[in-house]
Amino acid sequence: MITQKLSDFVVGVDAATIPPETLQMLRLSMLDWAACGIAGRDEPVATITRDMALAEEGVAQAHVFGAPQAIPARAAALVNGAASHALDYDDTHFAHIGHPSVAVLSAALAVGEADNTEGTALQAAALIGIETSIRVGVWLGRDHYQTGFHQTGTAGAFGAAVACARLLGFTPDQTAACLGLVATRASGLKSQFGTMGKPYNAGIAATNGVEAALLVQRGFEPNPDALECAQGFGPTHAGQAVESALDGVGDRWLFDTISHKFHACCHGLHATLEALANMNRPAVADIASIHITTHPRWMTVCNQPDPTTGLGAKFSYRMVTAMALTGHSTAALDSYSDALCADPELVALRNKVSVTADDSLSETQAEVTLTLTNGQSLNTAHDLNAPIALSDRETRLLTKASALIGVDKAQTLWQAINTFASARDMGQLIAS
Repeated sequence: MITQKLSDFVVGVDAATIPPETLQMLRLSMLDWAACGIAGRDEPVATITRDMALAEEGVAQAHVFGAPQAIPARAAALVNGAASHALDYDDTHFAHIGHPSVAVLSAALAVGEADNTEGTALQAAALIGIETSIRVGVWLGRDHYQTGFHQTGTAGAFGAAVACARLLGFTPDQTAACLGLVATRASGLKSQFGTMGKPYNAGIAATNGVEAALLVQRGFEPNPDALECAQGFGPTHAGQAVESALDGVGDRWLFDTISHKFHACCHGLHATLEALANMNRPAVADIASIHITTHPRWMTVCNQPDPTTGLGAKFSYRMVTAMALTGHSTAALDSYSDALCADPELVALRNKVSVTADDSLSETQAEVTLTLTNGQSLNTAHDLNAPIALSDRETRLLTKASALIGVDKAQTLWQAINTFASARDMGQLIAS
């Protein structure tokens, strides 16, 4: 039973046995999450959800990106989840195609602040929650995602809930109840991609996890098997109940293969952009056509052919390829604009791009062929699963954070993540 195994994992992990490199990766994801949240705090979805939460007032329990005052933990989780995913620049895990950190870290920090949790305990709980969300996503399988459910909102809610359960010191039975209760709340649709609804999915995952944990803490008694039982979440949400999903849980961390974004767009586009970055690119005038081959999964996720908005451009192979080939930084936030989508030069080059699917490629691979006007073909490819040393990853993420929030703020944030004493310290830092 997945619920029992996950509950035993969440409660039973001894933080002292977590590999140092896994904890270091968690800290890097926390840096990435916080930088994305600080940079995204003025995005419309962030300001709308924050304004709503601030207007409701309530007990001062946890801080949010972009406001000095603390608000109730449930509301803080919603706001921070939406804000940190607003730029679509946060980490992804391809085992289940979801953004785990935005939901889990937002929930864990909210409950951790309210409970004044010690810093290392917060990080361990967040790691366990993220690992759980990945495992649940793998258990649900690709049919769940392909049907139209957004794993960031669905699997993410389960991860958020158990991170809170760990912080609150739940027993295995209480943790199972937490999983069962959040099963009736977990939600999120891919039909929201390209709108404010996508980052909102991360916010509702975070707040759903907090709410479930706080209700169970007060004695709420749901069906603890609602993740997997007949008419439970899995069976009603196209779940495949993949038996191998929990293989090695507690000993082998799927989180170790988290993928961080170095381009400010859908992660499905990144293999193509990395491939283009690795080639000697010709002059635009010499390009007759561009052909991209990708995994079929991405054809319904990030293949908007003719986007008219900056947000839509973040989900368009044709647009980001045209941007890259004309020298527009795909890492810079302000590159993605409505005006650029209407630029005649970009539109002309975009119209030379074609995209086809090939199921022999993995979801992390892309192949690109540029055909020149003289008939020559230039070929390039990339796999996002190619390993990156932790030191190199740290350098790239600090560069990214510095670009998002400034060098001084990024360095202060990174130092704090490696040394902070309590969740309140971190909450106050992200709010400042």
